[in-house]
Amino acid sequence: MRLNTYFIQNKLTKLQPEHLLFSYHGVPERHIKKSDVTKSHCKIDGSCCNTPSTAHEFCYRHQCYETTKNVAEKLNLRVGSYSTSFQSRLGNDSWLQPYTNQTIDNFAKNGLKKLAVVTPAFVSDCLETLEEIGMEAKHSFKENGGAEFNMIPCLNDNDKWVKTLSVWIEDWAK
Repeated sequence: MRLNTYFIQNKLTKLQPEHLLFSYHGVPERHIKKSDVTKSHCKIDGSCCNTPSTAHEFCYRHQCYETTKNVAEKLNLRVGSYSTSFQSRLGNDSWLQPYTNQTIDNFAKNGLKKLAVVTPAFVSDCLETLEEIGMEAKHSFKENGGAEFNMIPCLNDNDKWVKTLSVWIEDWAK
């Protein structure tokens, strides 16, 4: 997380957005319910994420919000200058919300002009970051009144990331 935070900070310094959106890959709500080891803690709406529970160890939604909180603290972001959303949904099931595409549209419709989006759960850019965020979301943001949209790239082939990953692999191979 330290490396990703450093990488994000470097980009934010240059971009100076009004808001930073942390977009995570979504999953169907039923997956979150199934992962609740207590079988009673999860409320899906997020009200359970701030209540200490053994369920958090396996809760993807909670871990996404904790990652956002931890990165925001390390970046010294003020409350209200960042938020969390979930992208990439398929089929007719209910998926984790808020949805990234709707969140981005609402930002623009409500007068936000400069938005940056980061996808911290992805270590390399792919269709879900390049097309869904970098192209579709950017187009939608501008079409709805936004002016400047920047997708902060994933770590990809960043030298420090590649070195860190190779050290981890060597350690795990021992």
